[in-house]
Amino acid sequence: MERVTQESRGSRIRLVVAYDGAGFHGFARQRDLRTVQGVLEGTLSTMLATSIEVHGSGRTDKGVHARAQVVHFDQPYGPPPEKLVHVLNRRLPDDIIPIRADAVDLGFHARFSVVRKTYRYALYRGRIRDLFHRPFSWHVPTPLDLDAMRRGAAHLVGTHDFTSFCSGQAPQEDKVRTLYRVEIVEAERMVYVYVEGNGFLQYMVRILVGTLVEIGLGRRAPDDIREILLAKDRARAGSTAPPQGLCLWNVEYPTVYGGKVLDPEWHL
Repeated sequence: MERVTQESRGSRIRLVVAYDGAGFHGFARQRDLRTVQGVLEGTLSTMLATSIEVHGSGRTDKGVHARAQVVHFDQPYGPPPEKLVHVLNRRLPDDIIPIRADAVDLGFHARFSVVRKTYRYALYRGRIRDLFHRPFSWHVPTPLDLDAMRRGAAHLVGTHDFTSFCSGQAPQEDKVRTLYRVEIVEAERMVYVYVEGNGFLQYMVRILVGTLVEIGLGRRAPDDIREILLAKDRARAGSTAPPQGLCLWNVEYPTVYGGKVLDPEWHL
C-alpha cells in the first residue's frame, strides 16, 4: 500500500472519475447504502486519516453511469494532484476509475461552478439482446424512425419549463432549464442521444429519451413535444427510459477552470 506523504497542504482538489453505476444506489451518500459519494469519502478519509467531504457536480440516480463525474474536496495534506490518480487507482474499487486530478482555487465548486453538462443515452437496436451492450444500453429491437425523433428533439432545444419531463418528486421548485443540444447519432446497431444543458432535473434525460423513443416507434408525433412542454404535467410525457443506458458524459466549467473536463473524443 502506498505511503501517503504530506507533500501537498491545504489544497482544493478537483477529481474526475468514471464509474459503472450498476453497483451503486446513485451518487449521493445514503445511510447504509453503497453510493459513489460514500465510497469516495470513505476511501479518501481512510487514506488521509481525517474526515473528507466530497462535493459532486451533480447527482446520478441508481444504476446510471458516469464517464466524467467531477468532484472536489479539500485535503489538509496528502499526495500532490499528479500522484493522486495513481494512489486512488490502487485503493478504489474496480467500478470507480479516477481519470485526472488537479489543484483548483477555493472559488471553485464542482457543482456551482458548472456551465454545462452533457449526458449520453445509449440505445441498442439489435434484434436479439447483446450480452456486452446489455449493462450500458436500453435494448429497443423495433425499428425507430430517427428522422421523426430528431424533429421531436428540436422542440426541446432552448429554455423551457421541463415540469412534464421530470419526476413528480423532483426537489427543485424552479423547473426551467436550458438545453443547448439534443442530438441523435446513429452508429451501426447503436443510437446515441446526446443532451447538453445548463442543468437537469430528476429523471429528466430518461423521460426525454423515453418520449423520443415513443416518437420513433410511431406512438407519438414529433410536434407532440411542444404540447407536452406547455402542459407542465408529467402524465403527458412518455415512459422513463431505464437507467443503465444513461451516462454523465462530460462537464464544462468556465475557461478559467479549463472548460470541458474531458476531450469529447476521449475514451477510457
